[in-house]
Amino acid sequence: MTIGNTLSIAGSDPSGGAGIQADLKAFSARGTYGMAVLTALTAQNTQGVTAIHALPPDFVRAQIEAIFSDIRVDAIKIGMIANAEIADAVAAMLQGHATGIPIVLDPVMVAKGGAPLLAQDANQAIINLLVPLAAVITPNLPEAAALLGEPEARTREEMAGQARRLLLRGPSAVLIKGGHLESDDSPDVLAEGGGVTWFEGPRMKTKNTHGTGCTLSSAIAAELAKGHPMAQAVGVAKAYLAKAISAAGRLSVGSGHGPVHHFVGLWEEGVTRR
Repeated sequence: MTIGNTLSIAGSDPSGGAGIQADLKAFSARGTYGMAVLTALTAQNTQGVTAIHALPPDFVRAQIEAIFSDIRVDAIKIGMIANAEIADAVAAMLQGHATGIPIVLDPVMVAKGGAPLLAQDANQAIINLLVPLAAVITPNLPEAAALLGEPEARTREEMAGQARRLLLRGPSAVLIKGGHLESDDSPDVLAEGGGVTWFEGPRMKTKNTHGTGCTLSSAIAAELAKGHPMAQAVGVAKAYLAKAISAAGRLSVGSGHGPVHHFVGLWEEGVTRR
């Protein structure tokens, strides 16, 4: 069986826990071949982001053109866009090249440490240009609220309502992540077609949550690249992320919000020990 090719269009995290680096790890862990188009460079670690350098939109276009002129793409994940000009460039290229390819849009707005990753002028560009192209968008509660211009959801009922309203913006499906809920569990809700599906999960007490959103959306893209239906792709990706978070304590990376263990179950003990 042909191995799926999965493309990430996102920013770089030199510490390896989020962004393009997390996307490529998740693609590989889920059994697909990963590719990357950079939109921005960041200076960041587990404690926060100290600098951002957005790449020229023409160079973003050139990267996308280089991929599609040569390589079959089975699914696309879009992460950090940085500004409206890059959103416009990405949307124009995908409209020309990505017809029929599932796109997972993770509307990255704020880093784990609180630093903004999206220029103020880019929010509306993402809503108008990229959201309608998506097979699924994967906002967390603050991001869903920002996309709708509403207060942040505080209950499951409000989450489901916002997911349904985001569907009206044009994506085929909406997955709202409930990690910010003040509850003992961490439910996610998927809205597609005429109904919603809940994906339950325990809330894990850990500070190793750097890149969880990037990892989940990339895992969903990898499953879609294999041809799986949306609900199955989300369920498999959420289970994979839960295992990666639960094993994150085996890593020793930084003193802040550490990364998840993307390759849990794939690395053997004898390989990781000195």
